[in-house]
Amino acid sequence: MVVRYRTDFEKQVLLTNFELRRWSRTTDEDWNLFWASVTSVRQLFSAEGGIRLSETQIVNHFPNHFELTRKDLMSRNIKRYRRDCEKDSSRAYLTADGESIVDFVPMTYSLPLDFNIFLEEYKRDPGSLWIIKPSARSQGKGIFIVTKLGQIKKWAKEKWQAADTPSKEQFVISKYVEQPLLIGGKKFDLRLYVLVTCFRPLRAYLHSEGFARFCSVNYNTDAGDLDNLFVHLTNVAVQKRGEDYNDKHGGKWHWNNLRLYVESTAGFDVAQRLFGLIKFVVVQSLRAVVPVISNVPHCFELYGYDMLVDSSFRPWLLEVNASPSLSDSTVADRLMKTEVLSDALDIVLPPEFPAPTAPLYRDHRVARLSSLPLGGFTVLVDDAGAPSSDL
Repeated sequence: MVVRYRTDFEKQVLLTNFELRRWSRTTDEDWNLFWASVTSVRQLFSAEGGIRLSETQIVNHFPNHFELTRKDLMSRNIKRYRRDCEKDSSRAYLTADGESIVDFVPMTYSLPLDFNIFLEEYKRDPGSLWIIKPSARSQGKGIFIVTKLGQIKKWAKEKWQAADTPSKEQFVISKYVEQPLLIGGKKFDLRLYVLVTCFRPLRAYLHSEGFARFCSVNYNTDAGDLDNLFVHLTNVAVQKRGEDYNDKHGGKWHWNNLRLYVESTAGFDVAQRLFGLIKFVVVQSLRAVVPVISNVPHCFELYGYDMLVDSSFRPWLLEVNASPSLSDSTVADRLMKTEVLSDALDIVLPPEFPAPTAPLYRDHRVARLSSLPLGGFTVLVDDAGAPSSDL
């Protein structure tokens, strides 16, 4: 049987995957796989306009994926997880050095809800840098850096107090990581692809095709450059507008190259620990939302994790994207994203799907790992079988 797919995206890397599999596109409700936008998923699972999914329908988001992918909710869930875990005598949620997931997430407060709590924290370290981000936007939109309390108070007043119609938009304010690891004088962050097929029990995979994204202008924290996005924000949507952007390599480095760089400059043990901590942070962030995610047996997620590495080779979780960009800025970028999507589909789809004889997705999503074509993915955590190490 031919898989009928529906999608909200006209992206080459996605459509190429579907066409190579000789799938048939549909705009009706008779789809087998729906690669949907977060807006469509909200409608799909809404009480008013939602539909009852059949056993041969799979969609690429869980209903409340935003518990991890909204910056304010991610921070709140991770803090709650830490409190819950402190009651665990086994301390299995800690690294070998006694650190928990909270120690790898910059100090973050929701605005306007936590504004007064933030003010108390600011007073402990006046003049430090903070970064303000919209809770539900992406691609670097609406982000800016502040250092003076007066700046923050003025912005908050204009946003929520002095305005005739106060903004309903939520923001987070996070302590800025002022000493990132620099390569060639430039700041970078990491994009990792994480596939989750089930939250209870948790089953997640990490793809080998992660990459580093570089700023195009040398890093500094001079007051005059705090509003220079080409210095501080690695998002390709931002960097490609700069004069120094290189459209041949897109300012990207395969994360294997990053590992080689760390090994050659800091040693094998440092690199081993760094990449082990990165995996620890991903797993623990997923565990933080296990109790709250609606584990609907028709869903999977392909997350885009964004992390920063500081000058002491310590990873920091910045955010998790529900719909990581499918745009390709270079040939290498297109090939990489095509491979990630192909490998994800190979894992997600049951054999012979959607034939009546095919295994049900609700069972297949936690099937024996030996029966799955992993491609470039490796198992990150498998609570359905023998649990993998979080480090």
